[in-house]
Amino acid sequence: MNVNVLRLDHRLKRDTRITTHVCLTARAFGASKIYLAGERDNRLMENVRDTASRFGGNFEIEYTESYMGVINKWKSDGGKVVHLTMYGTQAHETAPEIREDGSDILIIVGGSKVPGRVYKAADWNVSVTTQPHSEVSSLAVFQHLLMDGKEFDLEFENPVLEVIPTAHGKTVNIHDENR
Repeated sequence: MNVNVLRLDHRLKRDTRITTHVCLTARAFGASKIYLAGERDNRLMENVRDTASRFGGNFEIEYTESYMGVINKWKSDGGKVVHLTMYGTQAHETAPEIREDGSDILIIVGGSKVPGRVYKAADWNVSVTTQPHSEVSSLAVFQHLLMDGKEFDLEFENPVLEVIPTAHGKTVNIHDENR
């Protein structure tokens, strides 16, 4: 199952930090690509690409002017769409069904008010609690449930920097051969 993420309604003056965190969360939890809709933010996209190149893997970020175009193409290519919203079915109940379906997944995370056509286009509208909270936390919890905890075993190819888990302090391997 290939997982991509679509971030709706990015706003330059307001959302740079949160959108960056959405991108990094998507990558760390196993997504291979994120589409950025809303205002074009070349600096954010370069920062995400730089992080991905330093920490390894093949994560991509792409700007789109038409989020519905991304959704419609994804579906026409046989993929399924998950829209994260506090109004959907509970993630812990729905994630096993989505995982077992086996289709490639496009996860949509909103920004400001999400248009009704996104709810209608989604194969699953999924909530991570029924309370308002961050799209970053929703994405992390949902991807964790979708991956069934296997994100802890992900290996990112050709890292320059590799964090080694330690109880105290910071240990980072630097792979000069990947520079």
